[in-house]
Amino acid sequence: MPREAEPSTNEQAFLLSALRENIRLDGRAFDHYRPISLSFGDEYGTADVRIGKTRVLAKVSCEVTVPYPDRKFDGIFIISTELSPIGSPAFEVGRQDQTEILLSRLLEKTIRRSGALDTESLCIIAGQKCFQLRADLHVLDHDGNLVDASCLALVAALLHFRRPDIEVHGEDVTIFSLQEREPVKLSMQHQPFCVSFSYYDSGQLVLQDASLLEEHCREGEIVISMNRFGEICQIAKYGGTPVDGLSMLTATNAALQRAKAFDKLVKETLADDEKSRDMGGLMAELSAENERPQERPVG
Repeated sequence: MPREAEPSTNEQAFLLSALRENIRLDGRAFDHYRPISLSFGDEYGTADVRIGKTRVLAKVSCEVTVPYPDRKFDGIFIISTELSPIGSPAFEVGRQDQTEILLSRLLEKTIRRSGALDTESLCIIAGQKCFQLRADLHVLDHDGNLVDASCLALVAALLHFRRPDIEVHGEDVTIFSLQEREPVKLSMQHQPFCVSFSYYDSGQLVLQDASLLEEHCREGEIVISMNRFGEICQIAKYGGTPVDGLSMLTATNAALQRAKAFDKLVKETLADDEKSRDMGGLMAELSAENERPQERPVG
């Protein structure tokens, strides 16, 4: 089975020795992230996030289907993650490893179970028809901090997505194309983001945005999901070195500042994308068509 080359004993000792002297190998401060970039595709619901060399692509799509029998008034929201060999030699096609399972679980708790997306707004006819929303995440390059990048890409893609507009007359549903009506934004209750913390030297040293080498050498990890209002959606810690209450409180405060920064990045990028689309294209054509004065009959 393919595996990533693990760091040698000397590499680990060198990295830990540098951390004890408050030095990261790439020169960053302990609480600094690598350069973050967010871009949207031509289609609604496509977001490309890069944190350093780590790159995640999120794509949101929807279709009309039948709701679950026990959730007649809700739409369906599915999150699917794909860790393919293109992102890392440790990933295999068609085989889930622990990284993919934990990633899916964290995104599920952060986005779906926290009620970030209003699934009731996806209902068309109770018990008969609803929108099924599907978010596919593709890891294109893995160089550490996969959770933060994936969550940021997923939230950005959901905010960028537009579903088709509909009309309901009794049990008849009319779905309009993009040329017929302007698509509708999703109803998001809040925007939670994941912030990961890596612990070293029995929990005395804490890093944000660990690179792949730093992840191999860490003794423990905590992932905090939080929105810009300071509401915690989940805290995950899968074993490793124990963390005391004061360290957890410090991490929570740091996560809030990072969540606010992520939220600002997404909103600014969305605003720029909307401006670029308004300058020309379909939305401008539809607006011009609606604002065009109607001719009145003579006589």
